[in-house]
Amino acid sequence: MPRRRAATQRQINPDAKFGNEILAKFINCLMERGKKSAAEAIVYGALDIVHKNTKRDPLEVFLEVIETAIPSVEVRSRRVGGATYQVPVEVRRVRGLALSIRWIIQAARKRHEKTMEERLAAEIMEILNGRGGALKEKETKEKMAAANKAFSHFRW
Repeated sequence: MPRRRAATQRQINPDAKFGNEILAKFINCLMERGKKSAAEAIVYGALDIVHKNTKRDPLEVFLEVIETAIPSVEVRSRRVGGATYQVPVEVRRVRGLALSIRWIIQAARKRHEKTMEERLAAEIMEILNGRGGALKEKETKEKMAAANKAFSHFRW
């Protein structure tokens, strides 16, 4: 908790093709070394692959996948009387969105398809089907929170 003032949320311009802020945030997180046009090409290419496979609106599919990967609870370390407890807390919307974006990108990078477009499209399709590395990460976090439910009274 900051001592002076709360951190201000930066305003992100929507992406060029679909005009969506969440997609723009995803592109920014995927970007490496400031190469935004390369990140945009990867994301738009992956959404085209998803559109070919599902015959649905790619932006709608993308937003559904992001919502699916958002965790509801996570554990936070809390020090009480010399002992450290893993206390389950609810995830705020902004943090949940950031976590789901991060997990999807990490899971896509770990995949073994040839190009990043194909990896990202395959990860999106996996999440759509109820599988995938990002959903595995979400389940792990929620299981850990359920296991430490006994320490929820330390939340304040």
